[in-house]
Amino acid sequence: MRRMRVNVVSDVHGNARDLATAGDGADALVCLGDLVLFLDYADHSRGIFPDLFGVENAHLIVELRTARRFDEARELGRRLWAELGLDRESAIETAVRRQYAALFAAFPTPTYATYGNVDIPGLWPEFARPGTTVLDGERVEIGGRVFGFVGGGLRTPMRTPYEISDEEYAAKVEALGEVDVLCSHIPPDVPELTYDTVARRFERGSRALLTAIRRTRPRYALFGHVHQPLARRMRVGATECVNVGHFASTGRPWTLTW
Repeated sequence: MRRMRVNVVSDVHGNARDLATAGDGADALVCLGDLVLFLDYADHSRGIFPDLFGVENAHLIVELRTARRFDEARELGRRLWAELGLDRESAIETAVRRQYAALFAAFPTPTYATYGNVDIPGLWPEFARPGTTVLDGERVEIGGRVFGFVGGGLRTPMRTPYEISDEEYAAKVEALGEVDVLCSHIPPDVPELTYDTVARRFERGSRALLTAIRRTRPRYALFGHVHQPLARRMRVGATECVNVGHFASTGRPWTLTW
């Protein structure tokens, strides 16, 4: 069998320009979600929120969220939406559709993708073209290896669009069975993999993923979600766990070859 190369991205957050070349030289592209850019914590002028409410309000809501003052951040959001006079759901959906149109058009063929916690799964069928396979709690064979995909995130005070219960998430992990490459948006629940060194907080990782890794021993567990992790790569038993990187800022995929 000839040598295979799969490029992997996560946390695209609106970076359609680099996404268009992310599959160059590879047999397939794997995308681990978070296509939408709602608010860029590094550049507060970018994203749906500042487009609607301005950069100063973006500065303020980032400050509140970073300080974990989530109730105050939600109250600010409610006030801003009331002042804007638009239906919140409709306005966000319109903005997300614009982003999805550009991002899905940039996917090469073939692409295998799952959802991140800020994505809106209900809109994906509208934009996924032939050559893009969307998987969530499902498996696919790529070059003789079995890849399993688990999309979304677990519930947090941030209340992002695709957060689900621990039980629902665990059921999707269990449905995969044994795979060679375990692909998810969020990491397994390991402190070194869930701690963000810039935000200085632990993001939510999945105990179900960690249990599956220890039990089924996939060759790789690939994920994103934590933009500046304490550890980008570490072994858990026989499994190489890899944060594939914050594609929105790097513009570079992580590559798996065999």
